[in-house]
Amino acid sequence: MNGQFELEAFYDEACPLCKSEVKMIQRLDKKQKILFTNIADPQFNATAYGKTLDQLMNEMHARLSDGSWITGVEVFRGIYSAVGFSWLVSATRMPGFSQFLDLLYGVFARNRLRLTGRCHRKNSRCDLLHPAREVQV
Repeated sequence: MNGQFELEAFYDEACPLCKSEVKMIQRLDKKQKILFTNIADPQFNATAYGKTLDQLMNEMHARLSDGSWITGVEVFRGIYSAVGFSWLVSATRMPGFSQFLDLLYGVFARNRLRLTGRCHRKNSRCDLLHPAREVQV
């Protein structure tokens, strides 16, 4: 990872909500501390990062400048801290509120494809078709 970035966030550009939030964050990221990597790009290779596409599609992931990984709500905390909203991030760590955010994010992550109209049901699974590959959520 390029040393100039505080974190590399892996996002699904085919998700309208995700794409919209990334555009907003990019506008706020005046010092370009965040590298956004689009996992929906047909050229994206998850195995080059030691991950599977299913893992990256099921939960938000980010890689820190030291090479370590964070997931879920912690990614959003890292992103918002990088753009100067540390005061807001501190509030999200309050007991009770932190657990509530984790629960809320978990519900959203499990239902993201259906909520954004990109779910093709097969049996009890939600299958998202990518060019030349299939992802199950």
